[in-house]
Amino acid sequence: MELGVIGEFRARPGHEAAVAAAIAKVVPATARESTCLAIRAWRSNRDTGLFFIHSRWIDEAAFDAHAALPHTVDFIATVEPLLTHRVAVERLTRLA
Repeated sequence: MELGVIGEFRARPGHEAAVAAAIAKVVPATARESTCLAIRAWRSNRDTGLFFIHSRWIDEAAFDAHAALPHTVDFIATVEPLLTHRVAVERLTRLA
């Protein structure tokens, strides 16, 4: 069953550009994964320190495998010190 995922990333003041750069680096690598159906990164228009990554996966196991890949592990290690809180990730089931 297809899995949707939304990750929320709130940059510490002064670290917005570094978070944006890390996201810009990880998205293309993730898009090349065969089990990733789609991925897009977003930045809030009203709060420039708030970022989101929305991705779709063939199933939950595919996302679990993605989470263990080197580019994902490196991304999390890079951004966590730049954020106000731990990365918040929601796994989603499509309603319509």
